[in-house]
Amino acid sequence: MTDAIAAPGRILSRERTSPSHQAYRILQLAFTVAPILAGLDKFLHLLTNWDKYLAPWIVRLSPVSGHDLMFAVGVVEMAAGILVAWKPRIGAPVVAAWLCLIMLSLVSMGAFLDVALRDLGLALGAFALYRLASVEADPA
Repeated sequence: MTDAIAAPGRILSRERTSPSHQAYRILQLAFTVAPILAGLDKFLHLLTNWDKYLAPWIVRLSPVSGHDLMFAVGVVEMAAGILVAWKPRIGAPVVAAWLCLIMLSLVSMGAFLDVALRDLGLALGAFALYRLASVEADPA
């Protein structure tokens, strides 16, 4: 049986061994580490050449080069990962929305649709983290 306490607008689980709390922590870790590493790699290019995933129409709208724009993307991704670690109820939907924007870029190019599909799965996971955070997050 789960021991729970009421809090303004949510119920906080005291049962840290519950499957829902464990899933919450796993997702929080994943959506903290992955955006930070992906963002950092925008500067290092160890995993891939990230510039190729940027739709040409976005580059045309940007006042900076596509490569420089990817540096800004890296900063946003690292900040989103830190936000998930600190405030998952805020950070998780930010990461989910960011992933949806990435999917829009990829689908608009008609390329890397496999990556767009993976990003859809990640976005759904981030939305699931948001929902779990509404009941599992530690009180602020």
